[in-house]
Amino acid sequence: MLVAADGPSALTVVEQHADIDLLFTDVVMPGGMNGPRLAELVCQMRPEIQVLYATGYTENAIVHHGRLDPGIRLLS
Repeated sequence: MLVAADGPSALTVVEQHADIDLLFTDVVMPGGMNGPRLAELVCQMRPEIQVLYATGYTENAIVHHGRLDPGIRLLS
């Protein structure tokens, strides 16, 4: 398991490790980048990476009117 403290650090980790299969990210993160933006950037670099979100919030950037965006996997 590889760990990063924020979105920019996570991008660096992804750049340095070609064997990553899963991005597990919180929806809300420190460092000025949220989880959906991180996932977007990571998937541009590595389209094959799967993304799993976690959140402690009931309303967030990926839930709209009680529904997740298509293809989003979320642990709440």
